[in-house]
Amino acid sequence: MPTALSAVLCAALLLMVSMGVRQSTGLFISPINTSTGLGIVSLSFALAIGQFMWGAVQPVAGAVADRYGPGRVLAAGLIVLALGCVLTTFVDSAFGMTMTLGVLAAAGSGAGSFSVLIGAASRRLDSAQRGQAAGIINAGGSLGQFVFAPLAQKLIASVGWMGAMYAMAAAALAALPLARALRAREPHPQHAAGTDGGLRRAVGDAMRDRSYLLLHAGFFTCGFHIAFLITHLPGEVGLCGLPAEVASGALALIGLANIFGSLLAGWAVGRWRSKMILFWMYASRAVLVLIYLASPRTEWTFYLFAIGLGVTWLATVPPTAGVVGKLFGTRYLATLFGLTLLSHQTGGFFGAWLGGLALEHSGNYQWMWYADATLAAAAALVNLPIREAPVVRATAAAT
Repeated sequence: MPTALSAVLCAALLLMVSMGVRQSTGLFISPINTSTGLGIVSLSFALAIGQFMWGAVQPVAGAVADRYGPGRVLAAGLIVLALGCVLTTFVDSAFGMTMTLGVLAAAGSGAGSFSVLIGAASRRLDSAQRGQAAGIINAGGSLGQFVFAPLAQKLIASVGWMGAMYAMAAAALAALPLARALRAREPHPQHAAGTDGGLRRAVGDAMRDRSYLLLHAGFFTCGFHIAFLITHLPGEVGLCGLPAEVASGALALIGLANIFGSLLAGWAVGRWRSKMILFWMYASRAVLVLIYLASPRTEWTFYLFAIGLGVTWLATVPPTAGVVGKLFGTRYLATLFGLTLLSHQTGGFFGAWLGGLALEHSGNYQWMWYADATLAAAAALVNLPIREAPVVRATAAAT
């Protein structure tokens, strides 16, 4: 369906920008610290607030989009994201950084992120198409990281961190026309599930569902893992005596690998239970972190580690959204998946903040790596009891 296809592609491109800008913020910590002298802990706390705010805004943005349509929500998010980037260059206090990077930029990025975009596209699709569509949209976010991380690093080196921030703001504003393609609400006839009783009842029913809460627990750990790495991987690279280009290269490789991982996850959702896909994703992260800890800290160690992590980096989104859609339908998917993302970013708050505290108190991130591996293993296990029916493949149904 051309309308559905154009909506999916526009959503992927918009996520490329919002996630590309957001996932590059860790590269700014060192130059901002050098410029302002605020300290790693203060800047880590600002970005930790940003991790939480990015998640906190998504159920709110999702509820507004469910009620009034996603177009204005997405446009407002891009404008607020650009404003946060610009205002960051005018502040030199911990409170100022928390308000600009931690609140404004993060809230703007969150309003233009997964919950609203996947919810908007899902309304135009049959159930069999949603997994692949989520994978394509998700790949857009990964492409953004692949493009924006090295671009931001080059801009920081050539025009300074302030000039790079202005460029990030310009990119956000340039994406505004994409929001127009997603402005209309076009619910598919199949999407009547969840309409009885309204949004409040849908949320209440979900919060009493054991499977939904287990999904939240696993996604909390996912947020911890990603926020720790996206915020502190540049610092880890610096501690190993390697140049900053290794960090930006590793972040870009994570994004590149996750393009493949997201598309693979979208394909796999239509063939196997999403909870089993999530189990293997989280288990692989625990193994990869332990392998990294046992390896020499060389340039190629970081590149190979990044590729391995990148396969599952944001690829957890399609199966997680798939479980929510199976449990509750798509009428309030933007809201319910937004709440799941809030759990993700609550974990992200602790991943970003505790990483800064670990560096301040011990001079390295060693205990954070062990905590990350332990939580990843726990996340794998909590997905197993989730209630999910076996996947009925289209070919099998036809016979």
